[in-house]
Amino acid sequence: MVADLLRLSLFPALMAFAAASDLFTMTISNRVSLLLVAGFIVLAPLTGMGLYEIASHFGAGLAVLAVAFGCFAMGWVGGGDAKVAAAAALWFGFGHLLDYLVYASLFGGALTLLLLSFRQWPLPYQLAGQGWLMRLHAKETGIPYGIALAMGALAVYPQTEWIQAVDLARFAAH
Repeated sequence: MVADLLRLSLFPALMAFAAASDLFTMTISNRVSLLLVAGFIVLAPLTGMGLYEIASHFGAGLAVLAVAFGCFAMGWVGGGDAKVAAAAALWFGFGHLLDYLVYASLFGGALTLLLLSFRQWPLPYQLAGQGWLMRLHAKETGIPYGIALAMGALAVYPQTEWIQAVDLARFAAH
């Protein structure tokens, strides 16, 4: 029951926190990525994942980490984004990795277009005192891609083994 509760809540809560953090501060703490990795390490064996499958999930995470850090080195994404993307890939493994990357890319494109449009208009005076909104509105500021990564992750997560294996009717009965 505790493992099921963690499968239902840990990953979504950490991804939502990463999105909110990136929105309000334009940074994602390393702790979020470390908690995602630690959560996977604890939950994978508790939920019956075998050694080969765990290793495959780590392979997916490492592959995304390598590509994401290449993107970071080119200045295309932030370091926190790269680490969160890799930590999310760890949870998805190769089985759901493509879905995650496609969704994150689509949400990222939409977010980028929305912010570029938002930045073309002057910020209303009533909102000018909000530091996080000023950062988000500044044209020289990047895109808080952690939002798109979280949205992509939350779109795919319900289709994964993590959720499919949970007996949701048992939770509804309590």
